[in-house]
Formats: sequence, C-alpha cells, structure tokens
Amino acid sequence: MSGIDDGLLERKMTEIEQARSWSPRVISKFEALIRSSEDMSLYRVNPLAFARDRAIGDGECIDLFLHAARCGLFEMHWDVLCPQSGMVLDSFGSLRTLKTHYVCGLCDVSGETDLDDFIEVTFSASPSLRRLSFHDPSSLSVEDFHWKLRFAGDGKLPGQPVRFVDMLRGFVCSLSYLPSGTTVRLPIELGPGVLAGVNVQTQAAFMVEIAGEPGPDPAVLRVRYDGQRFAPDRAVVSPGRCVVEVDNSGAVRGSLMLINWPPEIVALPNKPTLEFEPYISGGMLIARQTFRRLFRSERVDEREGLGIRQVTFLFTDLKGSTALYEKLGDLNAYALVREHFALLELTTQQHSGAVVKTIGDAVMAAFSRPADAVAAALKILDEIERFNIEHGEPGIILKLGAHCGASIAVTLNENLDYFGQTVNVAARVQSLADAGELCISEALYMAPGVRQLLSGQTVVEFEAPLRGVEGNASVYRITRG
Repeated sequence: MSGIDDGLLERKMTEIEQARSWSPRVISKFEALIRSSEDMSLYRVNPLAFARDRAIGDGECIDLFLHAARCGLFEMHWDVLCPQSGMVLDSFGSLRTLKTHYVCGLCDVSGETDLDDFIEVTFSASPSLRRLSFHDPSSLSVEDFHWKLRFAGDGKLPGQPVRFVDMLRGFVCSLSYLPSGTTVRLPIELGPGVLAGVNVQTQAAFMVEIAGEPGPDPAVLRVRYDGQRFAPDRAVVSPGRCVVEVDNSGAVRGSLMLINWPPEIVALPNKPTLEFEPYISGGMLIARQTFRRLFRSERVDEREGLGIRQVTFLFTDLKGSTALYEKLGDLNAYALVREHFALLELTTQQHSGAVVKTIGDAVMAAFSRPADAVAAALKILDEIERFNIEHGEPGIILKLGAHCGASIAVTLNENLDYFGQTVNVAARVQSLADAGELCISEALYMAPGVRQLLSGQTVVEFEAPLRGVEGNASVYRITRG
C-alpha cells in the first residue's frame, strides 16, 4: 500500500465536512476507505456499492464522492461499458470529452449508448492523495491489466449468478503483453470452436476457425500486429497444440488476450446483455443538483448532444405573477419569488433531481426516475401551502406539469440543458394545469411507482391536444386529496 498525503487528506476532509450536514459516521467511513483499502478498492469506486456496504443513503453517498472530486481527493471518470462483456471500453475525465460510440473487439459489436444505459460514473483516488498502481497501467502485471483494469467485474449473465468475467476466464488460453519491435511466442492448447484474439486497450481483434484433425507437431499461427490491427496468416487452424507467434511492428507496446470460444458460444445468434449491479449512470448524474452546482463548467460537446433514454421533466409556473408584482411592488415581489425558487430547488434536490433553469417565473427541473419527479411535485404543493401560511397574503400559486421520455443533453447558453420533444410535451402538459394543480402525461402516469404515489390524491383523466402528438392525448389532473 502506497503512502497517503496526510496533510492534504486532513485539509480536504475538513473542507468536505463543512460543505453540508452529513449523517453520523459518514465522514469516518469515507476516511477509512482512503486509509485502509487496497489499491483496487480505491480505483473506479462505485458510490452506490459503497453506500450499500456501509449502510449509507444512496443520495448522500453520491454527494460525498462529488464533493471529494470537487476538492481534489478523487477523480471522476465517465466509463463506457460494453453491455455484453462489461469491459471498460473507454474512460473520459469530463462530460465534454465523452464519446458514446463504442467498439468491443471481444464481443465483435459496436454501436451507440445513451447516458443512462452503459455510461458508468466512477471515482478514483487522486494521485496527489495516494498513488495507486492503476495510475500507471504500464507497471501492472498482465493479469491485473486485463482482469482488474479493463473489466467492470460485476456484470452477470441474465438470470444467472455467474459473472461474465468468471465464465470468460475459463475460455482464455493466454494473456500477454506485446513489446514493440518483438515477436512473442504463445504456446496454447485448442479445442473445438474458434480462436479469438483482442487487444483490450485498442479493441483491435482477429478470429480464426478451429477445424481439422490435430497434427503430430504443434500448429503455428503467425499474426502481424502494426499497433492498429491484427493480421493472422491463415483463416483456419487445427485443434490440439498450437503456437501463436505475434510480431508487433507498432511503435508502442500492445497486449493480447487469446480466447478459445467453444461451438455453443459461437452458435449463439445474439449475445445477451449483462445484468449489472446498480451504478451511477451519466443520465442520473446530470439530473442531480449537487453535480450541477459543484461542476458548473461541465458541458456537452457543443457539436453534438448526448442521448438519454429516459428522463422526466417537471415544469412549474406562477399563476397571477403580474398581480403579485402590482400588489407588493417589484422589490418585495421579487424577494418572494426568489424564496419560492429556493424552496423548489431544495425540494427538487431532496428528491434526487435538479433545477435545469428558470424561465421568468417558471422552473424546469429534471429527474432520472419518474417516481422521484411525481414525489417532488406533490411535496412542492405541500411546501407552497406551508410557505403561504407563513407569509400570508398574497400567496404563491403554482401550476405544475410533468412528462417523461427520451431526450438529448445539450449545452445551451453555457448551461447544461435538454432538448427534444419530451421537453416540449412536458411544457405543454404544465400549461393545462390550473392553480394548485399537477398535470402529468399518460407516459408518466404509467411509469413504475407513480400510481402508488398518487393513492389518496384526486386524479381526473381528460383528453387534450399536445404539441407534436397526433390527435388528443390522455392527461391526468391531480389535486391534493
């Protein structure tokens, strides 16, 4: 275990402690992670797993690691996972540099992933705090380089307790580095199926069929590698003993994982998507208030947006704001409106959401889970009622509306924002609400957990035209029961 910069740790832990109110022992549990864990436990930490193992609330734990990243104790990574192998295909240090196109040489698949699908946000101890072996991949053993550095090890085969990496280990017949300007000889034993090779860092790959009868001498498979691609000298190799000779003419060291896929794996028409333990997705993080506050400079590449498969938008607007300003005067009315903005932001944050922007007297908020948005909306109605009782007349009267669906994360006016039809529909649904009411779309009403939240409320279904939706759509008007 390498040394810790105790002075830096003490200063930054004090800074984190003072950042907000934390539950008892949360800070001590976090410091124990830093001081007593092995290197692997401090590299690509999953805050939700940390929360589960130490009985800490998920939201508090996410905020803890965000504060740690903001003050320099940890580094934040946006990791692109292969959905079929769990391999970390690429890792980006910021949202601005994130690319969602993926290529996996191991699975022979490529495609685009959304922010809330296979983009995992992880945290690693900063080298300035504690130098980890994983900060210098070239120093790792070939086994650690492959199994620890390059794979998210918790991905399991659908409906089974078997981890993919454990299954894969049984098919791997060799792991090796490929020093530049050298030829590496790898003796292996081949069974039926195919022989596949992949550089897990560049995703360069090759595949040859295993067929025929074993010969008296080991078969020889010669493979040229130029730093970008592999070129085997034959398409078929015989089973039994084999020597794979890899000539690396590239300028840098490569790596090679050789896999003997059996016929039953080769015959699969579609490779299954793995089941992962819960993790912080990119979509979840950008819809979180703490992230937006601490990392205001984070932006999406302005040349392209990033897709999000599921996000819920909640719009609120003041009813009668003109009369409010006329009665109280500009200064007093503005102060009251600012207090209402603060209340909305606090309630949104408490329900794992984020205020994206204010538009005049209106608010647009985003949530990664539909039920969180509805719970926040109901709480806002309660809080506004309490707020009005405390402040007296004239009161704040809100109209709320929400809708869920796909969207695109974009940068607009130097702000991390959302674009697309789901935003437009949510705004239109909000315009259908009257004073003190919440209107939600049918898509949101049918989302997991929402109808349970609405038990005890007065819910009335009605038909209304929605921009971009053909004909009339079902909308649900909710008033406090």
